[in-house]
Amino acid sequence: MKQILLFLSLTLTFSNNAQTPLKEIKIGSQTWVATNLNTSKFANGELIPQAKTAADWQKAGQDGKPVWAYYNFLPENGKKYGRIYNWHAVNDKRGLAPKGYKIPTDVEWKTLVDYCGGIMEAGKKLKSATGWKDKGNGTAPNGFNALPGGFCLEDGTFFGLEATGAWWTSTAGTGIEYVNTSWDRYMEAEKNTVETYSESLAVGFSVRCLKKK
Repeated sequence: MKQILLFLSLTLTFSNNAQTPLKEIKIGSQTWVATNLNTSKFANGELIPQAKTAADWQKAGQDGKPVWAYYNFLPENGKKYGRIYNWHAVNDKRGLAPKGYKIPTDVEWKTLVDYCGGIMEAGKKLKSATGWKDKGNGTAPNGFNALPGGFCLEDGTFFGLEATGAWWTSTAGTGIEYVNTSWDRYMEAEKNTVETYSESLAVGFSVRCLKKK
């Protein structure tokens, strides 16, 4: 009986620690994950704190702590769009990306955008073919399938579902004018552009992982 229980325990542990294979897409010289990150754990297995209210989100940002949330705190949004993370989660030493992957740098995002036609046109090729309002869908020939998952402000309010998509880079802002900021990429329904902004570390964006070489 003890041997059976030990076997069941080991099997359950293995099952809980096993990583579901991620769908990958090759775009130029890079290999990206085809969906937004949707994990509640750091790479070392420790849980990332979840914000279930606006107050939870705001406090994490004020304290400089990692946090994630579903858009409008609704789990059903996570099934389609993945989870939204603040940059403290992106930059945590425990690692946000699954083993074998990384959070892309600002330069690596630029490589993707340049390959897809540059900042003025890349959005059309990167956005999903459905789901963007006001006829703002893309063509997604490369399978990147960028979704309009919106974003979360420092105070825990959400904006932009079906109209905007924003993704963190792992590159922090530098210089006096960029203190406590990090770079991101931003797409809108009414534009084909992929814009670059420097945002507060306490806001929440989607994350798309890049395979390590």
